Amino acid sequence: MKLLAGSWTASLLLGTSLFAQSNPSSFANAFYGSVPLKADSSAALRNDNLKEQAVNVPQTLTLDNAIRLGLRQNLGLREAVNNEHAYQGIRQESLQALLPTVLATGGYSHHEYDLAAQDGFRSGLLAVIGKLMPGLNLATFPTRTQAHILTADLVLEQQLFSLSAFDTWRESDAAEKSANFQKMSARSEVVQRVATTYLAVLADRQHLEDANALEKADHLLLDQTTERHKAGVAANLDELRACVEDQRQQQVVLAAENALAKDEILLKREIGLSPGEPIELSDSLPYADLAEFTAAEGLTTALENRQDWLSLGNALQAADYAGAAIRHQRLPRLSFNGEYGVTGVTGGVYHGTMAAFSTLSVPVFDEASQRGEQQVAKANLDSLRLEQSDLRTEIDQQVRDALLDVQTTSELVKVAESNVELATRALSDTTARYTAGIDDNLPVVDAQAVLADAESRHVDTLYQYNVAKLELARATGILETQYRSFLGR
Repeated sequence: MKLLAGSWTASLLLGTSLFAQSNPSSFANAFYGSVPLKADSSAALRNDNLKEQAVNVPQTLTLDNAIRLGLRQNLGLREAVNNEHAYQGIRQESLQALLPTVLATGGYSHHEYDLAAQDGFRSGLLAVIGKLMPGLNLATFPTRTQAHILTADLVLEQQLFSLSAFDTWRESDAAEKSANFQKMSARSEVVQRVATTYLAVLADRQHLEDANALEKADHLLLDQTTERHKAGVAANLDELRACVEDQRQQQVVLAAENALAKDEILLKREIGLSPGEPIELSDSLPYADLAEFTAAEGLTTALENRQDWLSLGNALQAADYAGAAIRHQRLPRLSFNGEYGVTGVTGGVYHGTMAAFSTLSVPVFDEASQRGEQQVAKANLDSLRLEQSDLRTEIDQQVRDALLDVQTTSELVKVAESNVELATRALSDTTARYTAGIDDNLPVVDAQAVLADAESRHVDTLYQYNVAKLELARATGILETQYRSFLGR
């Protein structure tokens, strides 16, 4: 049984291009798509604490709102729900083999008989009988007659003993539980994808704000250098350098705007909003330290809560029951059939009819088929056991990897914060020297570039830190219920 599982390993230290995602196809991965909100979108948004606003006015969207919409509209989750419904139907079908089947039938039939065509009722014979019995008038005796028959029956069929049918029902019951855990795993997948994309949009927005701030500073530097050049206290090279830096920063702003717009489209696709509908994220990029716990504690929590692990456990149980159902086909089966009804001629007398019988079926020889089915069932069970063993190791690995990522990115955030502070101070000092006429604007341009890089790395590492915490929550199986606490919200 295939499990719904996503890729949980995020790349670290990827830079700004990490957020400029090329919108992927939902045909390749259904979790990138959604069922669009249609005419009822306003009511749906109100149910998620979003305000109904005029056209082209951005909808205010919190992280909690986005996740709730994703859990309701995401295509991958909808498919997982339909998969669970299919297994529920299979379970109902297998249950019927253990329940009585009652069937009510009714019938009407019309019969016509030609007595003259029957042996002994020829016209000559009727004439002879008329001569023998002068008081009997056979001239009007009908040789063609009709009958209208009505029947009503109630039929009962009950399997009294079939261990194989009971095992088949238990197999479908375990398979339904496995599908339910697959659905819960799909919910965690939606939470992770929506939250990650939401954080990416927040990071894009911060990149754009930083880029705009630096562009304003570059433009101010250009204006100052131009005035100083006109006054004859600055070289033409300084003005050219400031102009190049200003235009370069304009390109950075355009790239940041493009990345923000594309990630907003991806977020709206995942939660069912129209790609052209304007939104405004109300949350800010969070930062909070995470309480430490060991890899052993994380593994214990994961084995208690991971939906894919629990789903595989139920799949193993279903496969075990399937093998038992095949083995128990060798046992006798006992069934009961009963029928009660009434039959009669229309307008005449109706008579009750009844039948009751039991059937004992004893398999004598079906060896090749049964041995083949047992071999297939055993191979399937062995494969699932191997998958379970591998999954436990994989869960342990994912928990440890996520813990390492959280620890590393936490330190990277602190270093990035320090770099931003130092770069800000360096820019302030070089600007003061340039304003005082002690130096040209080359150190200022270099300091601005260093600050831009430091701010970009700070935003990237903060995003990566939050994504690492989400991955840790997913690896331990508590993402849907604990994502707020992991993000420090």
